Amino acid sequence: MKRKSKLSISCEISLEFQLMLCLRYSPVIFTTRRQETTQLPKNYSPNIVVCEAKGPRPRYPRVWKTKRKIGTISKSLKLVECIKGLSNVKEEVYGALDSYIAWELEFPLITVKKALKILENEKEWKRIIQVTKWMLSKGQGRTMGSYFMLLNALAEDGRLEEAEELWLKLFTQNLESMPRIFFQKMISIYYHREMNEKMFEIFADMEELGIRPTVPVVTMVGNVFQKLGMLDKYRKLNKKYPPPKWEYRYIKGKRVKIRTKDLDKSHDHDVVSKSEEVDESEFDENSEDQEDEVEDNVEQLKEVDECEPGEISTVPSETRESSMST
Repeated sequence: MKRKSKLSISCEISLEFQLMLCLRYSPVIFTTRRQETTQLPKNYSPNIVVCEAKGPRPRYPRVWKTKRKIGTISKSLKLVECIKGLSNVKEEVYGALDSYIAWELEFPLITVKKALKILENEKEWKRIIQVTKWMLSKGQGRTMGSYFMLLNALAEDGRLEEAEELWLKLFTQNLESMPRIFFQKMISIYYHREMNEKMFEIFADMEELGIRPTVPVVTMVGNVFQKLGMLDKYRKLNKKYPPPKWEYRYIKGKRVKIRTKDLDKSHDHDVVSKSEEVDESEFDENSEDQEDEVEDNVEQLKEVDECEPGEISTVPSETRESSMST
């Protein structure tokens, strides 16, 4: 009995020792109670907790929110396909969009933005207006880029009144921080529709706020001054805002600073080369026509020489005179 008790005590001590080994990792091959050998890699630190020698327990934060951006392109394409087959009824489009994001934990802002970009490339202006208004109604994507896309879509779709309302709302809210591209867009809208008074009002607002107009804005306003016969204002405009001496171009992904004179020279050189090509083609056509006329005259002279003196030649007098002159 004493021997059995000692054996049982020694077995219990060995089991406790094995359990203590299991709690700490040592870079050694050791055995479990099932006589299974497992070798762990040497990269792990000795502070990693090992669960029954079956491998290191994963130590990553368990969160329910996901911030993965993988698969947004395919999701945006699916969103575009889902919208395209619908009618222009507001409730139908909004219901389809709500059902699309029903199982999303967060609002898929990146997916919606990419879908809007695809629709803009395809010039689906009505769909852009619907999706943007739906996104803004959810309180998402309230950025100047989204508002500019909506303004552009309204102008392209012919909804000038809604575009003006959006412009006035943005202009009153962001009076001193309004981006210059919005002024340029509104001036271009009024310029193409020949609404000169409103265009001059926006240009005056730019000057009051101290916003320097871009080159397209100056050219559009200058063209209107020339059409209306306001040459004095046109000269003052060119003196106040002369064309820039330098321009930036992207060549193979790099931003390069180029003089505008060099660009003008290259443009003129291209125009001259095209005109020279046209002149050469015309010269070739004229030379071919002259060669055909000479060949016809030579054939007619041969016919005149072959006919006998008593016969009447059928060659007209005009061709004779031309052949004699040649």
